[in-house]
Amino acid sequence: MDSAAAALDRLAGTAASKPVALLAEAFAAGGHELALVGGPVRDAFLDRTSPDLDFTTDARPDRILELVRPLASAHWDVGRAFGTIAARIGGETVEITTYRTEAYGDQSRKPEVAFGDDLETDLARRDFTVNAMALRLPDRVLVDPSGGIEDLMSRTLRTPGSPDSSFGDDPLRMLRAARFSSQLGFEVTAEVREAMARLAPRLEIVSAERMRTELERLVGSPSPRAGLELLVDTGIADLVLPELPALRLTVDSEHRHKDVYEHSLIVLEQAIELQDARRKAAGSEDTAPDLVLRLAALLHDIGKPATRRFESGGAVSFHHHDAVGASMAKKRLRALRFDNDTIARVATLIELHQRFFGYTEGAWTDSAVRRYVRDAGDQLEQLHILTRADVTTRNRRKADRLGHAYDDLETRIAELAAQEEMQAVRPDLDGEQIMAVLDVPPGRIVGEAYRFLLELRLEEGALGEAEATTRLLEWWKDRPGR
Repeated sequence: MDSAAAALDRLAGTAASKPVALLAEAFAAGGHELALVGGPVRDAFLDRTSPDLDFTTDARPDRILELVRPLASAHWDVGRAFGTIAARIGGETVEITTYRTEAYGDQSRKPEVAFGDDLETDLARRDFTVNAMALRLPDRVLVDPSGGIEDLMSRTLRTPGSPDSSFGDDPLRMLRAARFSSQLGFEVTAEVREAMARLAPRLEIVSAERMRTELERLVGSPSPRAGLELLVDTGIADLVLPELPALRLTVDSEHRHKDVYEHSLIVLEQAIELQDARRKAAGSEDTAPDLVLRLAALLHDIGKPATRRFESGGAVSFHHHDAVGASMAKKRLRALRFDNDTIARVATLIELHQRFFGYTEGAWTDSAVRRYVRDAGDQLEQLHILTRADVTTRNRRKADRLGHAYDDLETRIAELAAQEEMQAVRPDLDGEQIMAVLDVPPGRIVGEAYRFLLELRLEEGALGEAEATTRLLEWWKDRPGR
């Protein structure tokens, strides 16, 4: 984290940018307050680039529109009933929200919103102190009534008021706490953690869509493990993603098989690291989190509790946990209102993640390798990463053996792909055309002519029908023994 002076310099630069300056001038001229608030202010202190320009004001939504319309190339109501207007100004998308308070009723899935009249009250109702800072415009005065800067410096997540009050106002904030712990690398206070555990059942009134959005952001964060562990430890995961804490049921010291919950978190971490490494090796500039891969890594073994069997001799088996897990993942992701494509792709990876281990038990035929590629389809790269990430054994010899086996499989896949690409090359004229050009019947001559044209294609690339015909006739004229 940078010094406060450096952060204020960055905030000053943001305030001087075209869209911010235009808005500040317009609202001041219109007799209204305006402040840059939340994420952009927090991220300035963390030396992060904020993707958002969020503002708050005492102006009501209709008045916001009046002031914004002359400046905007476009504007729209993203949540007018909640006081939010969005606009495109100076090439940037901005959101401007009226000062407000909000709270959920006992059974309501939507918060009740009341507009407010002062900035400090608006900041007091926000989720965490690090998000409850604002920069008044155009004067550029920092407003931090809850000690957000101190919490930023100590990397602490704390609510402006009591956690019970904050989470009672909006239970989704408990999921946001987990998300920010992963996204920002912050620790929640003991008071916040206790309130999350106590108030977890309140999440039942929050819509599945809102919970899914927070889960996506958490899983897509740089280090999702911390947030996921917080959800499990506080009991929130029992409501949002119960298949994850259920993995702890497979821990059995007597039979000494691995901790599947811990294993799943490690697989998620390894999948992220492997994808980053493979992208870098390929020269890719893509840094976007692969939500499908990450969800599949997290959920790949959720079928194990339902399929666990104790065998003779103390062994434990999980037969068909891949198929069972794929089905369970579909059901959970549907309940969270994920889109059909994401659901199908996550399920495919889970269903296929065990397939490779048969490769180590005996040589696969070329057709078996082709089936592996065919079944993975355009998710082959994701399957490569997931399968490699699934090796978490501490036995170095076993890990090396599996790694070398998968290296061999990837090599065979590449060789077969090159071979099939070569086999797909065709000359510019087919057999019927050759017979017509040379005026010959089917037979050995047609085969020789075909091979001649194929060699030309391989040597010189596509010639086109006219040039191929000319070259074929020259070959025919010069052919010995004709």
